Amino acid sequence: MRSILWLIAVVCIVLWLLGFFGIIAGIGSSSLIHILLVIAIIAILYNIIRRA
Repeated sequence: MRSILWLIAVVCIVLWLLGFFGIIAGIGSSSLIHILLVIAIIAILYNIIRRA
């Protein structure tokens, strides 16, 4: 389960970065890019809290 959450977090961060730098057109101008970043941060924090 932890590896799936890390995978989701990494994918969300990569998509966020691609949208942020304009490589993927359309994502940067919408609120989807911020939703992806929030999901990634939540997944990372969840992994850190569950591990402790």
